[in-house]
Amino acid sequence: MSSEIPALNPEVTEIPADKLLGFQASIQGIDDLVYLTFGEPGFDTPEAVKQATIKGIEDNHSHYGDSQGTPALRQAVLDYMKDRYNLDYASINQVIVTSGVTEAIFAIFKTLLSTGDGILIPDPAFGSYFSSIAMAGGEAISVDTSKTGFKLTPELVATSIKNATVPVKAVLFNYPSNPTGVTYTRKELEALAQAFEKAGIWVISDEIYSELTYGQNHVSIGEFLPERAIVVNGLSKSHAMTGYRVGFVLAPEDVAAQIQKVHATLVYAIPTFVYDGALAALQMPKEALKPMIDTYQKRRDMAVQVLRHLGFDVLSPDGAFYIFAKLPADIEEDGWTFAEKLAKDGKVGVIPGEAFSQFDGAKNYLRLSYAGDTDQLKEGLKRIQAYIEKRRANR
Repeated sequence: MSSEIPALNPEVTEIPADKLLGFQASIQGIDDLVYLTFGEPGFDTPEAVKQATIKGIEDNHSHYGDSQGTPALRQAVLDYMKDRYNLDYASINQVIVTSGVTEAIFAIFKTLLSTGDGILIPDPAFGSYFSSIAMAGGEAISVDTSKTGFKLTPELVATSIKNATVPVKAVLFNYPSNPTGVTYTRKELEALAQAFEKAGIWVISDEIYSELTYGQNHVSIGEFLPERAIVVNGLSKSHAMTGYRVGFVLAPEDVAAQIQKVHATLVYAIPTFVYDGALAALQMPKEALKPMIDTYQKRRDMAVQVLRHLGFDVLSPDGAFYIFAKLPADIEEDGWTFAEKLAKDGKVGVIPGEAFSQFDGAKNYLRLSYAGDTDQLKEGLKRIQAYIEKRRANR
């Protein structure tokens, strides 16, 4: 007679499944579906990056590499961040090259958060933040930004900390934002930096969309809080390198040394030939990215125009490549139900707003991605219009 199989770790099994991935899987089998769901750039990786990666393979860069990233690559990260965002780090030991931003975020959470520590998350937010916090033993404190233009404010910071039922150790904010596309001005960031410093909390700033801004230059919170901010960035979105899985952590040297322990345990290092491609990407001139950014802005303008015409309440994004749109007033169902019907009957995939939020108000929203091919976006918008107009005609 066999003994009973031991139970799995409840700290993992009790974490809810990611709603975004769950919804994506639920519509996967629908024929002829136009996907406006994921943030997958509709561009090929730059040729210089591909050739550098190929050369790395040909030069047998296929053995164990430096866990933290090669010195040359880490120096290139420092040069890039100084040139682009006026971030002045003294040592390459302040840089960790990670397996994308997802791994970077978890390594930071695991380093900063003790069991039961709270972390402020402006809501709506990227869904995996919440599961990552739970796995690190922390407690997410969602901050409702629906009444402040989807932006965190000093007042919200103070109120959230005052009302928290657990000690607040840190704040994580992402800008330009997934899912809303909002970003912050220099003045807004200066005010937030003062609020964070007054509160005595760590600041984790996910700036993966920093290159994708429209009409303004990105400003990093790290410029104002060099001893308190942990800046996360990478190449997935800016250089259409999602499959390369290249992220960066930039932190005070003593903090980076502790995050490195977690990183080395999780993945040790990314593939060594990818270091070569990443180095080439960082050395590309900023002008090389302009055609891609201009195309995103044109897609944004097109999508905002169509959605507003159909009655969606849309805040035009300042960056990234997402639109967080409130359903028209005459749609008498929540976003999840509407998105399911749109996929099944309208043949367009979008993500329900509740996949990004802990608050009921988000149930009236959808997130649409305009990252993909322009023709794909045009077809998707055409189908959304046809689907809504048909519904209205059949009332």
